[in-house]
Amino acid sequence: MTAIPAGYAALIDAYNLSVPLPRTLSATGERHKVFREAGWDIYGPSYAPDQTLEAHLTFALKYEGLDLAVLKRLIEAVGAQPIEEIVRGSPTGGYARRIWFLYEWLSGELLGLPDATSGRYVEIVDPKLQYAAAPQTSPRHRVKNNLPGSPAFCPMVYRTQPLEEFITLNLPARAQEVVTDVPADLLARTAAFLLLKDSKSSYAIEGERAPQDRIQRWGRAIGEAGRPPLDLEELLRLQEIVIGDARFVRLGLRTEGGFVGEHDRDSRMPLPDHISARPDDLPSLIDGMIAFDQGAGGALDAVIAATILAFGFVYIHPFEDGNGRIHRYLIHHVLTQRGFNPTGVVFPVSAAILERIEDYGRVLEDYSRRLLPLIDWEPTEDGNVRVLNRTADFYRFFDATPHAEFLYECVRKTIDEDLPQEAEFLRRYDMFRSGVETVVDMPDRTLDHLFHFLHQNDGRFSKRAREGEFRDLTAEECGRIETLYAESFR
Repeated sequence: MTAIPAGYAALIDAYNLSVPLPRTLSATGERHKVFREAGWDIYGPSYAPDQTLEAHLTFALKYEGLDLAVLKRLIEAVGAQPIEEIVRGSPTGGYARRIWFLYEWLSGELLGLPDATSGRYVEIVDPKLQYAAAPQTSPRHRVKNNLPGSPAFCPMVYRTQPLEEFITLNLPARAQEVVTDVPADLLARTAAFLLLKDSKSSYAIEGERAPQDRIQRWGRAIGEAGRPPLDLEELLRLQEIVIGDARFVRLGLRTEGGFVGEHDRDSRMPLPDHISARPDDLPSLIDGMIAFDQGAGGALDAVIAATILAFGFVYIHPFEDGNGRIHRYLIHHVLTQRGFNPTGVVFPVSAAILERIEDYGRVLEDYSRRLLPLIDWEPTEDGNVRVLNRTADFYRFFDATPHAEFLYECVRKTIDEDLPQEAEFLRRYDMFRSGVETVVDMPDRTLDHLFHFLHQNDGRFSKRAREGEFRDLTAEECGRIETLYAESFR
């Protein structure tokens, strides 16, 4: 159909901006209704803005929300004078004052304008379009700054129907209801199992079969998530725990480039699926993440805040190794810090992610795929990458909406399925053990082995088992034990 780009699409085209394209672009067409098709929101002709910078900026803020990466590159392209003219032409206009604030917030430079003296205070983030932080007034612009981060780190999440439905579920209350009916000793064992399950799954996601001591050590670290304050020293401590043997890994922030992907088998040329932030940009990006965790991000929904922090970290990829597990640790850090999960219980989010590993990959690629073509890089002699252009803003500002929807579904699964199912499983297991102890005395280790054998064999003794490792059981005892298993796990 015939349509004319509007808002961010028009600005990206007009100023030749090198930015990741928004997931949805806007245009105005001939139909007198608004509809979405093939990644475009098509508005009716009455929505068409004038072909000016101010009109398209206003359209973007009004209908598309904030894309800070586009806005940052736009203000660099147009400079101060056009923005000053917009404000002088409409000194009391809400959109003009929002544009003014965003210019100074993103650039760190004050425009040659006197402080605003009139005009109703307006919010920078439209809370009907995107999730926002608690507002702080900016008297100079007569606006309320409700951005959920700082100029150093501020990914955004759009308010979507799936996210609104997840929030309405009140999952923390549902989790509390689940644990209320579980006896304290059983809950403690459930929590310990879920913790170990999460640690093991986090290594499995990375394709690693870590030894049991490393899994348990990382599990203990996850169990403490949310208690130590998050700063660079804490991230470095976590990396040491994750890596364990650091003889072949340089600990600390990367001093060289980084990428996720493969190498060409013959030339060893990097074949990146994702390129990490430049080493020189890492200190400011980490500072921005820490400020988000300790500041404006605190007003956001807990799962949305966890999404922004954790996925921001994994895109930045600040370490040579250990990034993925620390990325998932940060989910636990935020959820525990906000009291989202019951005291002493860690949701096995990594296990839920592992079950949806293909969806997890697609969510990560959602942004990496749009980011990669904008990064100018060259291979290094040791098979790494060296980034040649400015890319820091692409890691500071990105749309984390699909990531939040994915994470919320994983958290919902752990609460509605994993937590109650594990507690129920342990209750039935205790019933089975107690019953077996009335039939025959055997050490705990042997009893556990007996259970796992029956569990893997549909609750029956095979002929080999009767004649082999359990040959000391009589036929009657075997029958009674099979009956106990069937009654316990019916």
